[in-house]
Amino acid sequence: LYGLAFIGNEQEADTHSAIILNHPNGVTDQVYKSIVDDKAHSIFNGKVYVSQTAQLTNAAQLNRNLLLSSGGRVDTKPQLEIIADNVQCSHGATVSQLDDDEVFYLQSRGLNEEVSRNLLIDAFAAGIINKLPLPSLQNILKQCVACKV
Repeated sequence: LYGLAFIGNEQEADTHSAIILNHPNGVTDQVYKSIVDDKAHSIFNGKVYVSQTAQLTNAAQLNRNLLLSSGGRVDTKPQLEIIADNVQCSHGATVSQLDDDEVFYLQSRGLNEEVSRNLLIDAFAAGIINKLPLPSLQNILKQCVACKV
């Protein structure tokens, strides 16, 4: 299960998910990313529930957020509820800004600051976009991200 939001102005992306695993050998991988600009607000509240019957389950949940302005906000709450005792499960969340060292590195290779920043934003989004099975849909979403930056 993958998700991507790119919000700006005073937009709010409020994403809630519930994944319930109640059979043995279950596998789930959830990655939700948001790119937050201006005074936008991203909310992620995700829960993975692994029941007693879901032995040998492998579940992962990750929420990654990229803040492009000081006015943006992120609230993230990844949750695991594990009843089974023989599982491999992980969850996590990150909130970060563009890395000045990465921008500088790209500039030292001849790119200007705007192009460097846009390239890093595109790379952040590509982790989700490239998982889509249709290249035509990938191209449309890449164009949408490029238009927003």
